[in-house]
Amino acid sequence: MSEQLRVVAVADADSFVKWSASLLGSVPGIRPHLLLVKTPLTASAAQERTALAGAGLDASAVSRITFREAAGWLEAQRPDVVLLAGRGPFVRLMGRVIDTLSRRPVTIAGLPGMAIPAQRGALEYRRHADLLVVHSHREERAFEELGRRIGVQVPTALATLPFAKTRARMLSPELARVSGGHGVLVAERPADGLLRPAEGLLRPAATDLVFASQALVPMDREERAEIAATLVKAAKADPDRRIVVKLRSRPGEAETHLEHDAYTDLLEGRRPSNLVFSYDSMADALSTAAGLVTVSSTAAIEAVALGVPVIALDSFGVSKSLLNTVFVGSGLLGGRSEVIAGRFRHPHPNWLRDNYFHPQIESTWWQRVEELVAQRRAGILPPRTVQYGRGGAVKAAWHRASVLGAEDRTVSGRLALALGAPATRAIVAVRAGRRAPGLGTWADAATDYTLEPNPFHDSIRR
Repeated sequence: MSEQLRVVAVADADSFVKWSASLLGSVPGIRPHLLLVKTPLTASAAQERTALAGAGLDASAVSRITFREAAGWLEAQRPDVVLLAGRGPFVRLMGRVIDTLSRRPVTIAGLPGMAIPAQRGALEYRRHADLLVVHSHREERAFEELGRRIGVQVPTALATLPFAKTRARMLSPELARVSGGHGVLVAERPADGLLRPAEGLLRPAATDLVFASQALVPMDREERAEIAATLVKAAKADPDRRIVVKLRSRPGEAETHLEHDAYTDLLEGRRPSNLVFSYDSMADALSTAAGLVTVSSTAAIEAVALGVPVIALDSFGVSKSLLNTVFVGSGLLGGRSEVIAGRFRHPHPNWLRDNYFHPQIESTWWQRVEELVAQRRAGILPPRTVQYGRGGAVKAAWHRASVLGAEDRTVSGRLALALGAPATRAIVAVRAGRRAPGLGTWADAATDYTLEPNPFHDSIRR
């Protein structure tokens, strides 16, 4: 399209702010804006600054509003495209706002990192989007199969994870070729966009061991305590090496997922001086990293893109509930003893193309968005509206109050939440009792999707 499209990302939680800002920042020739809607999960000012660092979106293109102001703001701005960037209930709530606009924009949605397994709720909450952005060929297949199994068809389009693009540090001609143990062999991205092992290419010396913590996994307190103990052992094994625990939120801040048994608590009173916490951006943490360890954080993909070697911790198994089945065949899986010894590794080249490192030319999501805009203007793109389903206005009020928390000051919201919370707990308990092993379950590692509700204790209500 010759004209500049007005594209607005509507987000709340920190990981979605980072993803949506980076995704819009990667598209040239548009007029982007990031709209932060106030919910209990909304990123703080400090989290916003961290999320915007290197995203390609200027801070002046960010506005903060309440939910009550959202419809009026969007009506006045008349965007061509709206990217709904938040957890499922938030996306559905904002979808209902889109339904009220006199000039309907193209609506797209997505997830802010690795999305294997493709989860039923992730698709159902976004079923009203005109397009679902995914980040790997494997995710494309998983969501298409999931949609076929549950009867929810949402068109998908492939993008490159915006913070998984190779950075200058990796391919800079100034990188020295060093023999011996003073650097870490990295992978080089050639013109065709595929990563392959590079011979003799070394990134500048870096010594930190960075641990990318996650709120959801592992869920078990004892397993999280074992990770904390491993980090302490790694710090003591090499006092000259910093062990950096990369955290998503400072005390008092919210983050996308609800964390139980925080590492700040598990490590309290037992940290060697070289074991430190960091609230900086992941890009900053990786700039001095000799290696990254995680269970299943998308930071592993960011590290691979930078040439930082990785250990995807498999000490507690490989399963959908640990979100680490995506690493099978990558060569990145490793145990706690390897973390302590610093035996990090690079991914197998054959794994890369299907898992987030496809050639850039295959990322056609924006071309697809432009096609949808043209169809909407021509009046041939039917609206995909949010359906209320059973429960009607009462259920809608409960969903609104669940997402907005104290920001929802309506009487209907308070009443619906009081009635709906115990009913929801009962429904979840009944569903959990009906679970059985088989294809598409959380226990089935043979598929890349799950038909069951997720097992995490991760309510959006805070």
